[in-house]
Amino acid sequence: MEHIALYRAWRPQSFQDMVGQQHIIQTLQNAIREQRVSHAYLFSGPRGTGKTSAAKVLAKAVNCERGPGPEPCNECPSCLRITAGNVMDVQEIDAASNRGVEEIRDLRDKVKYAPTEVRRKVYIIDEVHMLTTEAFNALLKTLEEPPPHVMFILATTEPHRLPATIISRCQRFDFRRVSLEDQVGRLRLICEKEGIAADADALQYIARLSDGGMRDAVSILDQISSFTDGNVTYQQVLGMTGGIPSEQFARLATAILEGDMGLLLDLVEQLMQEGKSADKCLENLLYYFRDLLMIKMVPKADQLTERVLNPAEFRDMASSFPRERLFEIVDTLNRYLGEMKYATHPQTLFEVALMKLCSLQQEITPTLSAAPMGMLQDVGGANTSTVDLSELDVLKRQITALEKKLEQALQSGGISGGVRENAVVQKSAVAQSSAPRMPSSKMPPHLDKFIAGKDHSDFANIYKQWSLVLQGVKEEKVTVHAWFVDGEPVSVMEDAVLVAFKNTIHRDTTEKPANRQVIEHVLAARLGKPYRLVTMMLRDWNEATLKSAERQGTEELRLEHEHETPEAKAEPWIDEAIQLFGEDLVIIKD
Repeated sequence: MEHIALYRAWRPQSFQDMVGQQHIIQTLQNAIREQRVSHAYLFSGPRGTGKTSAAKVLAKAVNCERGPGPEPCNECPSCLRITAGNVMDVQEIDAASNRGVEEIRDLRDKVKYAPTEVRRKVYIIDEVHMLTTEAFNALLKTLEEPPPHVMFILATTEPHRLPATIISRCQRFDFRRVSLEDQVGRLRLICEKEGIAADADALQYIARLSDGGMRDAVSILDQISSFTDGNVTYQQVLGMTGGIPSEQFARLATAILEGDMGLLLDLVEQLMQEGKSADKCLENLLYYFRDLLMIKMVPKADQLTERVLNPAEFRDMASSFPRERLFEIVDTLNRYLGEMKYATHPQTLFEVALMKLCSLQQEITPTLSAAPMGMLQDVGGANTSTVDLSELDVLKRQITALEKKLEQALQSGGISGGVRENAVVQKSAVAQSSAPRMPSSKMPPHLDKFIAGKDHSDFANIYKQWSLVLQGVKEEKVTVHAWFVDGEPVSVMEDAVLVAFKNTIHRDTTEKPANRQVIEHVLAARLGKPYRLVTMMLRDWNEATLKSAERQGTEELRLEHEHETPEAKAEPWIDEAIQLFGEDLVIIKD
């Protein structure tokens, strides 16, 4: 007889077989009992928590020949054929491979026909978030007002990707991760029925590996039972899944506490020789120290973590670390775990992270030994675990520096030396501040014309429509929008729009020819006129407009006495130049 995978053989066939979703089961059973079944349901939640299984059980319950009732009988022809997938009126559709608008239109056309084999047509659309926007739009009206003989059940692991118009037309049920206790109980039942001998620790570890997914837990049990010929032990589960026992983490934590880098590197090498991956080792070590912190900070924290098998050992280890030290370790490991995703040599980064923790411990130890005994005794009388060692070190350095300054002042005959030093420092600071500043970035051509056009009516219209421009860029290419959204329009000149950026890298990326082409295409489409894109830095624009305002104020003062100034003699030449070449081509410079 052909072997059937355990997760398929033990798939729930009735509501009472489902694990950990009592809030959903009771609601559905009451709805069937009171004949208040909705026309559309949305089942969302993590993988392996029973969404599709619940949909099939619901389809059997509403079509059972002995019902409809709160439980399908699983004996009548309708229940048996729905279980086998042989009823045309109950269809399970994979939205990942039928995501187009044509498939949904075909479904919409078939909905209007009455069922031929069972009481109600049921359409189960799995992974519904994979449908395209056009397919969702085609489904909207049918989902809102289907014929009375049709029921839709949508299942998804990513409900945030569904349009709000779809969600509002369904009764939504959120499936939870199955608790560790419920998973262990279900695994124990499967082992008893299948004749598998399994240790309690082994089943608990399998449940923890599944991360709340019942299907994953049963699949791991199936794999390990095949490997061990039906006798599952904790050590075999560790060896088969690449897991690491808590004793090895305890040895790593002890080496970190003692600052023993040699022992740490030896332990890492042992883990790598056993075939462990560096990223999983670092992740599990982070979880280990997180559990230590929870046990140290929160009374009765055994229920807050599902990874602690022996709370007594964790309490002993947690008491060895100060709270601040545990916070620092968790923060450091979390930072290195984020960097490991892009690391070429993960093992090297894992070793560096552990050596970093050791070096931090070694920096704290000399500080403790150098502190005055009286201070340590006073602090220890209160609570030595709450001493902030870094602050103590800072205070010691400040006191030493003050003693040196006082000694120098006394030797120089008073505080005049300190005043003189202060004057020298201030003088150098003033000299540095008065030094000419280099331009921070390139300036666009015709900046004066842009400054003049910042109050133009054309710019006011463009500013009002800028949100449409950003939306158009986002629709064209979302990566360009991510860079372009940093800029804001500040002026317009004929066929050019000036956009000022806060960040240099955002401006440089926007200036690339391909990105510029996308933006200018959207500008022409949304503003009704082709515009060139001109960019500059926002700080340079603010500085230029400020200088322009100051220059205009100075020129206004000069106009009151222009008969006394030599510039008045040059005005006829300026007027003649403007008449010959036009106002746009003449730039007047002082």
